[in-house]
Amino acid sequence: MMNTPESIDLPEFLSARGTIRLPGSKSISNRALLLAALAEGNTEIHGLLESDDTTYMREALCRLGVEMTPLDAGVWRVRGAGGIFPVRRAELFLGNAGTAFRSLTAALALGGGGQRDYLLSGVPRMYERPIGDLVDALRRLGADIAYRGEAGYPPLAIGPAAIRSGGVVRIRGDVSSQFLTGLLLALPLTGAETTVEVVGELISRPYVEITLSMMARFGARVEREGERRFVVPAGCVYRSPGVVRVEGDASSASYFLALGAIGGGPLRVEGVGEDSVQGDVRFADALARMGARITMGPDWIEAGAPTAGKLRGIELDCNAIPDAAMTLATTALFASGPTTLKRIASWRVKETDRLAAMATELRKLGATVEEGEDHLRIRPPAAFVSPLQGIGTYGDHRLAMCFSLASRGVPVRINDPACVSKTFPDYFARFAEVARAVPVIAIDGPSASGKGTIAARVAGELGWHYLDSGAIYRLTALAARRAGVSWDDEAGVARIAAELDAQFDEHSIRLAGEDVGDAIRHEDISAGASRIAALPSVRGALLFRQRLFRRAPGLVADGRDMGSVVFSDAQTKVFLTASVEARARRRHKQLMEKGIAANISLLLLDLCERDLRDSQRGAAPLKQSEGGYRLDTTNLSIGETVAQVLTWSRMAG
Repeated sequence: MMNTPESIDLPEFLSARGTIRLPGSKSISNRALLLAALAEGNTEIHGLLESDDTTYMREALCRLGVEMTPLDAGVWRVRGAGGIFPVRRAELFLGNAGTAFRSLTAALALGGGGQRDYLLSGVPRMYERPIGDLVDALRRLGADIAYRGEAGYPPLAIGPAAIRSGGVVRIRGDVSSQFLTGLLLALPLTGAETTVEVVGELISRPYVEITLSMMARFGARVEREGERRFVVPAGCVYRSPGVVRVEGDASSASYFLALGAIGGGPLRVEGVGEDSVQGDVRFADALARMGARITMGPDWIEAGAPTAGKLRGIELDCNAIPDAAMTLATTALFASGPTTLKRIASWRVKETDRLAAMATELRKLGATVEEGEDHLRIRPPAAFVSPLQGIGTYGDHRLAMCFSLASRGVPVRINDPACVSKTFPDYFARFAEVARAVPVIAIDGPSASGKGTIAARVAGELGWHYLDSGAIYRLTALAARRAGVSWDDEAGVARIAAELDAQFDEHSIRLAGEDVGDAIRHEDISAGASRIAALPSVRGALLFRQRLFRRAPGLVADGRDMGSVVFSDAQTKVFLTASVEARARRRHKQLMEKGIAANISLLLLDLCERDLRDSQRGAAPLKQSEGGYRLDTTNLSIGETVAQVLTWSRMAG
């Protein structure tokens, strides 16, 4: 797995198994922070999620005068404010944290004391996420809330108000359960009995169950009358329970459970299970319907592939698990038939329009997708496609994590991988711990060291794919010459590289369908390849193209930076070398056998110059990869060299 700030390249993986300890639940973490801040007494929160969303909540509460002290990794002590925030005037930036924004809006609007002057803002996407239904309900209770932009959307200004005591307040439930959550969390601050009636269907009901459970933990028990009527009794006061333990994030569990189902397993997630208060544990039931092997304990769930055959497509009402349902969309790529996810309209008002984004990115992989107003139907691809432009994530953490699963079928580039910091900052590192990637043998070395010959022979012995990276640079040099682009024109050559139509195997090399195996071996093209290989933009343009050759059952790749840059995680790295005289003789023999006139003295001089240039270039200089084997082949035969590389490969397992 190789990454840059802009993207991360996930190799195709063959299997997945092991154990993952989940990070804390975002939903529980942010509720625990707010309730601890509002309660009387001190609260220790254990297992708190460290992520962008929880950081926004913590920083906002600190700006409101709440004292918070870190005690250990994931452990914080919160000194409760007793329902009245000490700071009555503040500007709070909440990024794109929907739970934090909506819950704080309600708490600040209904909190004790008349004087208040707050401004709540966020990133531009937050200003596209509706909040009007919550604001309307709070205004009916006497709150003073003004829109600072488009009506119905953040940012918001909250001013002094005379909160009306008690009564009945109605709120819509079919846009976001966070509206009801925010209102319920804030109502005990009024001190009066208040009845909340939900208008329309209540979506994402399990998240409301989390809210009610957390409120009860802090001493505020809400009475329920059916599924759409909630009574907050008079005199409710939040009191610290002393210690609150945050269970693992069930939404995050979905990625690893799906990974086990499509990667063989068994893969166990720890931190959620039968005793979880989170509705997203029901994702495991959906996987079981698809044929996955699921076992479960009090605080763990384990997933494996079907005992026979593939996963099967299903039709599912996803109203209760909207976040985890996104993982089913990419799991569906590996099913034997179509999968239909229904009642997912709430996806459209999340961090991005997830329904449209998911459909767009699934199609890039070759899937056939039907996008409706509140449903998605996915038919798996006949053959996976790996888009060279990468998978777009739209700044949405869940899209980034969902599409990591596609690497079971094809190498995948995920753009803007840092967006996972919203809920799971080290997700890709944890993914790599349990996913076994297609193995790579990387054979590096200077020009004419025998890389290509040895790599091709090793690939043939193993039945693996073969990548002649030098040929790609030669093809780029040839294509640039034919297009009239100077090899010194970095931007121009990079454009050629990005659009290169190259195919090759052990016996032929083709450019736009034409066999150019002989043409690219001319010394001037080889020299051009060496020159353009020193250009960072060209190397970047060709990087992912080379990684696409990493397919099951394995890859043998030759090239000067295969083990150091392109496949830095290769299981076996070999650096072939030989005296410059021996390399010149080999190159001379190779050219003469092809009927190409060559002068051995000039070849010797050219190799010396090329070695110097390659060792001093700024982009991927010629050097032995760390942890690799060095093999001097001056006095070795091809057979002896191949045998040694195979021995090292077997040792790597």
